[in-house]
Amino acid sequence: MERRTKIGITVASLLAAGAGAAGIAAAGGGDDSEAPITGSALDKASAAALAETGGGEVSETEVGDEESYYEVEVTLEDGSQRDVQLDRSFDVVGGEADEEEAGDTD
Repeated sequence: MERRTKIGITVASLLAAGAGAAGIAAAGGGDDSEAPITGSALDKASAAALAETGGGEVSETEVGDEESYYEVEVTLEDGSQRDVQLDRSFDVVGGEADEEEAGDTD
């Protein structure tokens, strides 16, 4: 087999493996894109998160979080933050205090 052919096969294999991994990450959540929730899903996710926390203000949202399908960050009146994890049906599947390290603006 010629050297060019071997290189071409190797490159094609690597590209195919990368595309497959990207598809798996997008389908199952857990990618690092941190896309915000939009449209009617944002309204439903916000309502579910605020009901769970008993109020506050939605400060950040994410689709495809590593822990759930949706994540909604709520800032409470005392300034603390809670992450509320939701499934595709907007049911709460988890939640925790959001403890960012000092100086973290992300």
